[in-house]
Amino acid sequence: MLTVSNYHYIRTNFDSKFPSIFGITPANFKKQLLLFKKMGILISIHDVSENTQSILESKENYYLINFDDGLKEQIDLALPILDELQIPALFFANSINFEQKKVSTVHKIHLISSIIDSNIILKSIQNEFSIQSDKNDRNNALATCRFDTKEDGLLKYILNFKLNLEQQELVINTLFNNHFDEQQVLNELYMSQSDLKYLASKNYLGSHNHSHFPLGTLNETEILFELTNSKNYFENLTNSKIHNVSYPYGTEKAVTPLVAELAVKSGYKLGFTTKVGDNTGSENLLELKRFDCNDLVGGKNYKG
Repeated sequence: MLTVSNYHYIRTNFDSKFPSIFGITPANFKKQLLLFKKMGILISIHDVSENTQSILESKENYYLINFDDGLKEQIDLALPILDELQIPALFFANSINFEQKKVSTVHKIHLISSIIDSNIILKSIQNEFSIQSDKNDRNNALATCRFDTKEDGLLKYILNFKLNLEQQELVINTLFNNHFDEQQVLNELYMSQSDLKYLASKNYLGSHNHSHFPLGTLNETEILFELTNSKNYFENLTNSKIHNVSYPYGTEKAVTPLVAELAVKSGYKLGFTTKVGDNTGSENLLELKRFDCNDLVGGKNYKG
């Protein structure tokens, strides 16, 4: 059985005017890893790739640690702890941050929501594009953005699943540019190219696609671009092979059968969703399940 624990932000302090960024502290990260060590075997992506079915079907509890979004704090705060405990990991990055020097829209949303009330942003969107939310939207928002307040979750859901990309970027870029300097955010938020090369040298690097868009909402040509552009960029940059992909958002709406099919066509061997659960051998290898770290033992939402 394979349990995949997924992380994003790792910080000593998550305080903000309007809390919109959630993650784990370095101290709690270390505590959780030590708990995993007591409960099972922590393995590398190389182990998973070489022994996929035997690991998935085993009665042993195997753990794989991974991170999404290619954030600098993961290198600065998480990697030293992993090295200290001799635990391998996998880091998924978006190529847009490095190739085009752009901040991902999802991170712009997080930053804007930390200083502006989500209700104000949501009303502005609804007035601008005549979009209203219904009960299904609110339920989907709760399922997709489980750690957010209802207001923050609904805003993120409307932005990512109800607006098209042009509308989304029009709203977010205007707000973001009024409050933040993109180059400064790029330098402070994301890993460097040297970091990517180092991770690749340890077989720790994977693709989180080019942009951070939910692939299931795109057409086939756009999906293929997202999957192949990031793979090619990271392979050329690091002179290594990228065989693993993590899908942004990772829900059923974001990872359709077509997305998984095109991931295979793009040359990926393993794909990771955010569908919750352990992997026991019956899964499509391009649709493996993951847990948010906070849902596992040692996490703030763990119920035992």
